Amino acid sequence: MMELLGKTNFDFIGKRNISFVISAIISIIGIIAIIQMFRGAANMGIDFTGGTSVQLKFDKPLALADARKALHSGGIAEFELQEVKEGNKLLVKLPRKSALAVGKAAEIVPAAFAKAQAGLQVTVESTTEIGPSIGDKLRKDTIIAVAISMLGIICYIAWRFDFKFGIGAVVATLHDVLAMFAAYYLFGKEFNLLFITAVLTIAGYSLTDTVVVFDRIRENLHKDLKGSLHKIFNTSINEVLSRSIITSLTTFLAAIALFVWGGEVIHDFSFALLVGIIVGVYSSVFVASPVVLLLEQRAMNKQDAVTGQPVKA
Repeated sequence: MMELLGKTNFDFIGKRNISFVISAIISIIGIIAIIQMFRGAANMGIDFTGGTSVQLKFDKPLALADARKALHSGGIAEFELQEVKEGNKLLVKLPRKSALAVGKAAEIVPAAFAKAQAGLQVTVESTTEIGPSIGDKLRKDTIIAVAISMLGIICYIAWRFDFKFGIGAVVATLHDVLAMFAAYYLFGKEFNLLFITAVLTIAGYSLTDTVVVFDRIRENLHKDLKGSLHKIFNTSINEVLSRSIITSLTTFLAAIALFVWGGEVIHDFSFALLVGIIVGVYSSVFVASPVVLLLEQRAMNKQDAVTGQPVKA
């Protein structure tokens, strides 16, 4: 397999105190973002706040850029656009604060397109009102989905490796989720169902990288390598460092392509992927591994049941 860095000997574990401080700051911002999200003070999409959804059909293809110009010229300031792949269709989502009733939206939205482009035939296929109760349910379902995924992770890692590794994986994954909430909140991105999709995607991606590191740590622990746990953990991380960087860099380049050329619809989604890939690699090295090391040291520093002597950690 290709090696990007060759043999390295970085003291990652020695920097764990610094990384813990950085991770704590990120996590606190993420928690604040979640609180603001439930208070409705964050930039929330209509999936969570409620609003009106109007599906339109045009007699010819219409670019998203032209659609935005038409809606702005029609006096509609806030909206979301979603392309329908077949049939020259477009889904326009209007937040509840836009104060457009269902019937009114069905008249104003197509009129804006007809006014902006002469001769364009617009047909309203459906109009749907998304109530605030649905938004509340989606917010609650989001937390439940993340909680279930965390439980699944700790069960799998505990079965695959050890309970201490399961705790480390959950802490790292939760850190990544909070980091994505923090980034979205700080950059004013919109919290919607697409963001939740990105969160769950990155949780799985980060877990994959963490498992690779854990597998090498477990392998080296079973080899009874000479030296302290500190050295064994550092050796293990350095041995898979090239693999982690190459894999993450490949995925990162694909996410950059989506971010730059993917269009407005998936712009925020690709932004979440970029953030998630970076924090996923970071957490595997500077969060998951140090947490497992601390738990291992705590267990091994206890008095040996036979000799009565502390085990060297």
